[in-house]
Amino acid sequence: MPRPIALIVDDEPDICELLELTLSRMDIDSHSAANISAAKKLLPQFPFKLCLTDMRLPDGNGIELVEYIQACYPTTPSAVITAHGNMESAITALKAGAFDFVSKPVDLTILRRLVKTALKLSGASHKVETAHDTLLGDSDVMHTLRTRIAKLARSQAPVYISGESGSGKELVARQIHQLGPRSEQPFIPVNCGAIPDELMESEFFGHKKGSFTGAIVDKTGLFQAAHGGTLFLDEVADLPLQMQVKLLRAIQEKAVRSIGSTQESPVDVRILSATHKNLSTLVSNGSFRQDLFYRINVIELPVPALRERNTDIPALTHHFLQQLAQQNNTPMPSLDNDALEALSRYRFNGNVRELENILERAMTLCEDNNIRSGDLQLIQHQINDPLPEDIPSIYEDNKQASTSPPPLDPYLDNTEKQAIIKALEQTRYNKTAAARLLGITFRALRYRLQKYGID
Repeated sequence: MPRPIALIVDDEPDICELLELTLSRMDIDSHSAANISAAKKLLPQFPFKLCLTDMRLPDGNGIELVEYIQACYPTTPSAVITAHGNMESAITALKAGAFDFVSKPVDLTILRRLVKTALKLSGASHKVETAHDTLLGDSDVMHTLRTRIAKLARSQAPVYISGESGSGKELVARQIHQLGPRSEQPFIPVNCGAIPDELMESEFFGHKKGSFTGAIVDKTGLFQAAHGGTLFLDEVADLPLQMQVKLLRAIQEKAVRSIGSTQESPVDVRILSATHKNLSTLVSNGSFRQDLFYRINVIELPVPALRERNTDIPALTHHFLQQLAQQNNTPMPSLDNDALEALSRYRFNGNVRELENILERAMTLCEDNNIRSGDLQLIQHQINDPLPEDIPSIYEDNKQASTSPPPLDPYLDNTEKQAIIKALEQTRYNKTAAARLLGITFRALRYRLQKYGID
């Protein structure tokens, strides 16, 4: 096998020599250029597997070279060398298409990890085809989503996945991980809203035995568990402000310190995050730090709601019915045309998750293993015409991120109350299952139960 070749672009001979020596010890050949013009001349001459470029060059900015490589040599990952602590430049480079960045003075351990990850990209291209098998649908928005996922999988830039509850944000995060060079390393998902505030630091960074009452053994944190892989921060908007500060430091320094430890440990983790809330609004009202927002939102990836791709409903319906039949070890039920038509006209405020729940319930209720429209038990006001734009859906969390749901008139209050009671009855008062059935979070359901005095 021929040795891979890297392109080094820096006008400081000492830096070039250090990088060349480091790469040589990794069995990687290299060619150096002192400026952008010389680099452009070298690019067509060799099959470069990686480009390492300084940010400040005599004839321009390293960002220009990153953009040129992205346009002309899209399979060649480029990493930028930035001044220490200059996160603004690093984020600009990532937005321009850089694979990753490393700060001066160059930490050789971090550099070696970066290079190894970049070289894995050439072997990850065949995986892109599997995205269609996991993210179902042939609508235009799904084709666009899969294309963006394949592109983002080749980068190490933090990605903020936005979208409504139940739209499949974690599935998208898993695809980014699986199609990228970290696929053989851990994918660690964490629901930020499910961790008690007093345990959050220990959960994220770990603790040492005896560091506090109850710490009877050493504990590995989520960052350490995700080392080499991906950490997915679901419902990141629910992080308390104090934890946001510590998370920002961990991301910027690429190191964490366990509770009770006197030393920081380096961590190599790609950060993906998601929430159904509007992070920009939360930044505006001061409940989410602006600096953390810009750090995790280097690239935003919106996930479409199911009602934006209702042509995918037949394929999704078939998939879920087949999956449910396998899980229950029963024959796959048939679906009447009128039932499929009803599903196609439904709003699905709970998105794909709500569709799965509806089909699971219908399988239980149907006769002769044939699902009819009545078995679906669709909520009537979500059928046909969409809700007026000035009335937010009562089955979504408040997207304005206020502390209480928007005011509703008595008729809608009663409609919502009856829908909640019906969901509780169908799930035998299992509140977690009822929340899933309604397409809302458990916290939102608990608030509504208190509001309407439902025991």
